[in-house]
Amino acid sequence: MKLEKFKVIDSTRQFIIECTKRLENFPKKEIEISSKIKKNSYDMLEIAYYANSIEDIQNKVIQINLLLAKAKVIDFLLEVAVDIDCLTKKQYIKLANRLGDIEKFSNNNNYSNTNGVCPVDSLKTVC
Repeated sequence: MKLEKFKVIDSTRQFIIECTKRLENFPKKEIEISSKIKKNSYDMLEIAYYANSIEDIQNKVIQINLLLAKAKVIDFLLEVAVDIDCLTKKQYIKLANRLGDIEKFSNNNNYSNTNGVCPVDSLKTVC
């Protein structure tokens, strides 16, 4: 496996480490939001490992799109955490930047083996 394939996994792991530190201080009454952020974060890591291990391009793109959807859900939950004063804006920006890195590396991997051509046009996926 090429080193560049691991950028998404490494970025996701870094996000989980950083996010876990921030979630330790969540109030008990907001445990639901904290749990959903953690669950989706670990789901993203699992999806990244799976997408990295499969060879079928269409299936890989589907998995990467699932990973990106999880990242958007996490971003929304982090915004909610800021709104209810569980995270500061500064903490949110740092975590959102990490999510942005995951998205950037995921999009690069989406087309790295297809010469820049969207391999799932037949699935009506926006590329």
